[in-house]
Amino acid sequence: MNSSNSNYKNKPHAILVPLPLQGHVIPFVELAIKLASKGFSISFINTNHIHHQITLSNATALQQSGGDIFVEARNTSGLDIEYVTVSDGLPLEFDRSLNHDEWVGANTYTFRAHLEVAVDKIVRSRPSVGCCLVADSYFVWASKLASKFGMIHVSFWTEPAMVLDIYFHRHLLQQNGHIGPGSSLRDDIIDYIPGISSLKRSDLTSYLQEEDLTTMHPQYNLSSVDDTKRAQFILGNTIQELEAHTISAIQAHVPFYTIGPIFSPGFTKSPVATSLWAESDCTLWLDSKPLGSVLYVSFGSYAHLSKEDIEEIANGIKLSGVNFLWVIRPDMVSSNDVDPLPVGFRDEVRGRGMIVTWTCQKAVLSHRAIGGFITHCGWNSALESIWCEVPLLCFPLLTDQFTNRKLMVDDWKIGCNLCEEKYVTREEVLLKVKDLIGGSLGNELRDRIKEIKHELQNAMMINGSSEKNIDSFIKELNTTIENKLG
Repeated sequence: MNSSNSNYKNKPHAILVPLPLQGHVIPFVELAIKLASKGFSISFINTNHIHHQITLSNATALQQSGGDIFVEARNTSGLDIEYVTVSDGLPLEFDRSLNHDEWVGANTYTFRAHLEVAVDKIVRSRPSVGCCLVADSYFVWASKLASKFGMIHVSFWTEPAMVLDIYFHRHLLQQNGHIGPGSSLRDDIIDYIPGISSLKRSDLTSYLQEEDLTTMHPQYNLSSVDDTKRAQFILGNTIQELEAHTISAIQAHVPFYTIGPIFSPGFTKSPVATSLWAESDCTLWLDSKPLGSVLYVSFGSYAHLSKEDIEEIANGIKLSGVNFLWVIRPDMVSSNDVDPLPVGFRDEVRGRGMIVTWTCQKAVLSHRAIGGFITHCGWNSALESIWCEVPLLCFPLLTDQFTNRKLMVDDWKIGCNLCEEKYVTREEVLLKVKDLIGGSLGNELRDRIKEIKHELQNAMMINGSSEKNIDSFIKELNTTIENKLG
């Protein structure tokens, strides 16, 4: 599939390649639109699997476009965005989320091979145009791919700056014994990482919390961050004012431009379909509920929970008596578990609880009935919640979510831990949910989140930090391309 506005001459050209996960594809799509609106010619490369899932989930919207997810953005705004799909080397039907090792292997080797062929065709079609590769920071080969085709390497970091800063200074963690063999016994404060006043070992990403860093997943993550450090530029989906000291510490190593939050102008309605599951429209049900009375529960598009955790959370919510909307992905526990909720739960909460397999999160969070959010602490969810002024109960599961929790709970104070100990209990869920929905906790967090939202709004204005930073990046990139072309 390959559609584009052919009027690309004299435009800077960017090839965008997101990590094939929904949480990464979404900000990449918004970045594509942002750069195209600023005069770039864009080639956006998706995997066949992600494209297949989007097409299945948005069949009505995409059937007229031949499956090109950017057709509306191109037709309504005249944006120059070419859409290309390639194989990641795995069968379309293969369950990647439950076979993480195979998925990582495919990203490392076979996806790169298919991508090289596609990039070669794209570059050959525009031989006189300076080009940059905007690749997800979680690829291990992006700098080599960019070098092979003579492109400027731009890395797009889709998480908070704090996570990148921790990774960049992991040698200090190793020297001080906070990562690696025996580190799980450490519970003292980490106060020596530049740009971060203090954190605990439990605030590190899940891979750095593993004692054995030589296994596949930590090694892949660490290799990708090392490759990111070799990029000529790094773009970050975060906000200068919220992470100023951390960002300065990163900029001591590489040119790092904060350009977040990257939202579509309409926020709740993007011109590009990105959902991997069919979305349930919850508007009518939410309309029937009082202001701020509904708890939204979602653990994102990828991470898995244990059946025990789901049962404790479900029973706590049931005992709380609050209205709730809960997203239960088909594969949230395993592909064989049709319904991970406790037996009889759906009947017992009928009327005050709505359970769906997927929904438009931005539309839900924007609704007046939503009073709080139990979240896995994914970065997209964090930014969207701030924008919608929805306070959080945090339950991190994987990767950056533990560090995101630290920012939201300890630093910005816009959320509270769902559980204080390692294991969640229904009694604690009951107390936290009641305090969040209709209690003093919800009011305190809501007041604070309004202040943080103000920072996001200011950054996105014409003279805001994020807007200035993306313009500075484009200016520096164009200068680099001109120098390269001679």
